[in-house]
Amino acid sequence: MTNVTNMLLHRRSTLHPPVVRLAIFLSVLTVSFCGIDQSAWAQLPGQRYGEVVPRDVREMYERGLIFLAKSQGNEGEWQNTSHQGPGVTGMAIMAFLASGEDPNFGQYAGNIRSGLQAIIRGQDADTGYYGNSMYHHGFATLAVAEAYGTVDDRDWSGDKMRSLGKSLELAVRSSLTAQKNSEFNAWRYSPTSTDADTSVSGAILVSLLAARNAGIEVPDKNIDQAIGYFTSMTSDGGQVGYSGGMGGMGDSLARSSIACLVYAVARRKDLPKFKATVAHLTSNLEQQARSWPEYTRYYQAQALFQGDVEAWEKWNVGLVRQLKPMQQTDGSFKGQLGPIADTSLSLLAMALNFRFLPIYER
Repeated sequence: MTNVTNMLLHRRSTLHPPVVRLAIFLSVLTVSFCGIDQSAWAQLPGQRYGEVVPRDVREMYERGLIFLAKSQGNEGEWQNTSHQGPGVTGMAIMAFLASGEDPNFGQYAGNIRSGLQAIIRGQDADTGYYGNSMYHHGFATLAVAEAYGTVDDRDWSGDKMRSLGKSLELAVRSSLTAQKNSEFNAWRYSPTSTDADTSVSGAILVSLLAARNAGIEVPDKNIDQAIGYFTSMTSDGGQVGYSGGMGGMGDSLARSSIACLVYAVARRKDLPKFKATVAHLTSNLEQQARSWPEYTRYYQAQALFQGDVEAWEKWNVGLVRQLKPMQQTDGSFKGQLGPIADTSLSLLAMALNFRFLPIYER
């Protein structure tokens, strides 16, 4: 591995301001295009840019972003009709970032930056908790982790506006503290919960893995414990239970997708339970979620992409066909979670076509 590639792997280090980290990234991109050490890249440049993104996806995505931009509050937050909180704002931010929009100078840079500032302003300075519920904390943490290293926050310093790196460190600490309270070494709705469920735990664990990929210290012990919880909740057939022990076992595409994703991002693809979830998902590509379809498709997209790219490609064609007539005239998507969350999750389900978010890399 070349020195410049090593620099890429550490481009989010706090030793480098965002502008320098971006310059490092561009220099490595140039080297890769020249054919040097391309084996270090998880996916080819041609897979990320150009006409490989279907026209329908590009058009639907842009309409969705226009809706989100127009719907943003004056303080940078996104108010949802239900399930309101920093997690919803985080979802919207990720939707912008996922299409490759320049977060510093692009058309939607102001939306991205003010959204991040809204999340940080609402963070508890002592505990690092983003608030409302651990669901919201997980999605808000994920958004900050994905923005860290790409958003220039050097002019944000102040008593009420900590940097992205500092905010992310506090958020990670909050998640790890909450994990200690659980007898299952996982998470549920409150940071003081003693039980756990695989849905909330998935949101937190993915955010921790994203933070670790961004250069924030997350002990292996905590990741191992959380993965242990997921393996205990996954059957040999790839079905995943909901809460506590194996209680609530049943066929849930969302839960199987969440488990598959955390195994993959945690680099545990050697686990039999990972292979079981992949097999379960790929054998049910035509199955539709019985409830919370937007939430399910968000995780299905990532799980299939990580587990079986050919299966994802087939499923993705159906996804685009399914979502196209569902998009409203104003660019939004209407579902069970409220227009901001439904639109953001629908866009993010398609965002694997762009593959810009670090968490979307294989």
